[in-house]
Amino acid sequence: MIKVLIADDQELIRESLSIVLKTHEDLEVIGVACDGLDVLEQLQHKQADIILMDIRMPNMDGVVCTKEVKTLYPDTKIIILTTFDDEFVFSALAYGASGYLLKGVGMDELYHAICTVNQGGAMINPDIATKVFGVFSKMSKNNYTIQVDETYTKDIAKPEWRVIQQVAFGLSNKEIAAKLYLSEGTVRNYLSSILSKLNLRDRTQLAIWAVQNGHTLKDFEDEAQ
Repeated sequence: MIKVLIADDQELIRESLSIVLKTHEDLEVIGVACDGLDVLEQLQHKQADIILMDIRMPNMDGVVCTKEVKTLYPDTKIIILTTFDDEFVFSALAYGASGYLLKGVGMDELYHAICTVNQGGAMINPDIATKVFGVFSKMSKNNYTIQVDETYTKDIAKPEWRVIQQVAFGLSNKEIAAKLYLSEGTVRNYLSSILSKLNLRDRTQLAIWAVQNGHTLKDFEDEAQ
């Protein structure tokens, strides 16, 4: 059973999402919250696997709340669900959110995103996927940096470097699988191995690190395995 907490300052949206998600037998809506402070208060009393997090909320917005939740409850995964397509979304991703979906997303896609993120994957709305690489590039030029011990990279095989490149370009597992002629399961296994070898938290950290270090510009086709 996947335990979901819904955070949105609009009661209609909170209740609508709750009603829809409760129709899935493998989901349990453990609560709804009106802002980030409410989220943190509820998490003191109950455990959430997934938080559907609005960005712009009073008292404590979704960005700050994401940072706090990932600090206090690192195993809790967060999906940003908002009508806004702006820089605040990417700040939330940088702080550890596992996905970003627009509120106009279909309910089937939302359910799929919850299941995917719960299994350790990440979901980014296709409408902004092409912007992700540019945002990671911007992050790499600012103060948000990801450090990896250079000795860790020696264990990365050529096929894994190819996956790293595509993650940095903002591609989903499905898109990477199609581009590299792999199964989605193989891509997931590669990604899990890569994160473990580099001691990184998630694919967002991996993408920023790859952009920062110029790995998107390299050609791994002719390199040894």
